[in-house]
Amino acid sequence: MEKADTPLEQVRLEIARACKASRRKSEDIALIAVSKTHPVEAIKPLLEQGHRIFGENRVQEAQAKWPALRERYPDTELHLIGQLQSNKADEAVALFDCIHSLDRESLLKALAKAMDKAGRRVPCFVQVNIGEEEQKGGCLPADLPTFLAKVRAADIPVAGLMCIPPADIEPAPFFALLAKLAADNGIEGLSMGMSGDYPTAIMLGATHVRVGTALFGERG
Repeated sequence: MEKADTPLEQVRLEIARACKASRRKSEDIALIAVSKTHPVEAIKPLLEQGHRIFGENRVQEAQAKWPALRERYPDTELHLIGQLQSNKADEAVALFDCIHSLDRESLLKALAKAMDKAGRRVPCFVQVNIGEEEQKGGCLPADLPTFLAKVRAADIPVAGLMCIPPADIEPAPFFALLAKLAADNGIEGLSMGMSGDYPTAIMLGATHVRVGTALFGERG
C-alpha cells in the first residue's frame, strides 16, 4: 500500500482512496486541519506545504495565533469547530470564515446581530446532536426543520449540518442519519468525520472532515 512522506500527504491519500471507493472527487472534500491547542510552530509546516483550511475551537486561542499567520498567508480559511458562547459572537464573526457549531436559538440571535453589525454574513453549519446525548450541544434531530427555518429567516447562510457521533460506537449509522437529515432538508454540506473515522464519513457523504491528530499528533 502506498505510503506518503508527510502526515498531510498521508491524509490526502486516505481521502483520495475513500473518494475513489465511493465514486466521489477528492476536490469536493474540504480537509479542515484542526490546529486547536497546537502552537504556531506546528501549524507553519502545513501552511508551507500549501494547506489553507484550519479549525480552532476557542475564539481566544485563535485570536492569539492567527492574525500574524494570516498576514503571511492571507488566503487561509479559518473555521470555528468548537462550542461558541453567545457573548463571543462579535469576535467569532470578525475572525472566522465559517462556524460549525450553531446549535441553539440564543446563539442564533447573537450571531445574526453580530453579522448585521459587522456587515458580513458568515456561513454556519447547524450542529445536530445526532446521538441525542444529554451532555452534548446540538439541535435534536426532531427539532431540526424548525430551527433551520429560524436560521434562514435570520439571513444566516446555512453551510450544512455538523455532528460528532457518540464515542466508542460505530459511527457509520450516525453519519448516514446526518446525511438523510441533510437530504430531507435540502442541504448539501456535511461536516462530519475526524481522525479516527473520516474515510467512513467520506463514504457516507461528508463534504468537510475535521482532522487533527492524524496531522499534528496528539494534542499538547
